[in-house]
Formats: sequence, structure tokens, C-alpha cells
Amino acid sequence: MCTGRLDLSFVLRAFSKGADAVFVAGCHLNECNYITHGNFHALTMVYLGKKLLERIGLNPQRLRMELISGGEGTRFAEIMTEYGKQARELGPLGTGEGIELGDLKFRLEAASKLVPYLRLVERERLRVPLRTEADFDEFFSSDEFNRLFDELVGDKLAISQILLLLKEKPLSTGEIAKNLGLTPSDVSRHINTSSRQGLVRYDVSRKCYSLAL
Repeated sequence: MCTGRLDLSFVLRAFSKGADAVFVAGCHLNECNYITHGNFHALTMVYLGKKLLERIGLNPQRLRMELISGGEGTRFAEIMTEYGKQARELGPLGTGEGIELGDLKFRLEAASKLVPYLRLVERERLRVPLRTEADFDEFFSSDEFNRLFDELVGDKLAISQILLLLKEKPLSTGEIAKNLGLTPSDVSRHINTSSRQGLVRYDVSRKCYSLAL
């Protein structure tokens, strides 16, 4: 499969199904076999995926991409041996980070719900004319990218987590803040945004928030 088809939903589904690490191998940049240059897209998806994993408390090293040609069998074997060892050192997904199974599933589900939005963000705000792997490394480790990610994705992830919590049962601002490790003021800000979008409502009698039906 061409890496141009890589979607973060594939990666997050693999982790949700129990994978401890995900490895993506693609053609060298500017050497696309299909002249689609899908490996540029894949590399962007991997960088976004690593940042998203980090944001939900998972080690970003659990996702890796290498650019390898069909004639580099020895190099491929060496990389897989090395990454297999690294994956074992990271330990089981969640356990290696000190995250309980139920919490792990919750974090992955919240992240998965952002995938359609991330596709849009990538197309409109993060698709930059980079041509080398070094360019990608520089941009996706820059303060500019971190700012954009926080601005475009950080709040959306928090809202996704809040909506998942409210799907289980109505909660107060304080209860949501305690569950997610957020400040009550941040929760209020996210709740207000969700309320304006018609996603949540305030139950006056119970003094808590619930999903808008």
C-alpha cells in the first residue's frame, strides 16, 4: 500500500487493538513510485500522530516512520531489529506510561474522534512546501508548529474528552476538571464553546452538564 493512504485512524485503531508500537515504511522523498508523492503526506501524518500521542500521555516513540527503498533490504532488517528492541523497552502500551487500561481506551477514543478535524487542519494550515526530511524535522520540532498545534488541536482534544465523559453521565465543572486534570476555568471555557455549538446543556435541577439531546 502506498503511504499516501496513511490515515491517523489506522494508527489509532492499531493502538486501540493492542499494538504497542506502529512502524511505517515509505519510499524516499522525491522518489515516489506512483508520482503522487504520498510519502510527504505520510510523513506529515506521522509527525502529527506523534504529537497527538504525546498530548494524550503516550510515548511518541511508539510511532515511527522510515524512508526505505525496495533495494535496501539489509537496512530495513537492521531498522526493524533495532525498533523491535526499542518497542520491547517501551513496554506494553499504557503500562509503560503508567496509564490504566480504562483510561488508555478513553484517551485513544478521544483522540480518534479528532481525526476528521486533523485531516482538515493538515490540508489548510499545516501543508507546507517542504522537500527534505531535514525540513520536516525542523518544522515539526519548531515553536511555530507547537503553537499551531496548541491553537488548532489542544482545545479540540479537551472538548472531545469532555464530551466522552458526559456521554457516560452528567457531571459538574469540578468533576470534569478532576477527571481530566484541567482547571475549572479551562473546563468552563470548553463547556461554553460546546454549549454555543449545541453539544452540551446545563441541567439546572441537578446543577451539572450533560450532552444535548
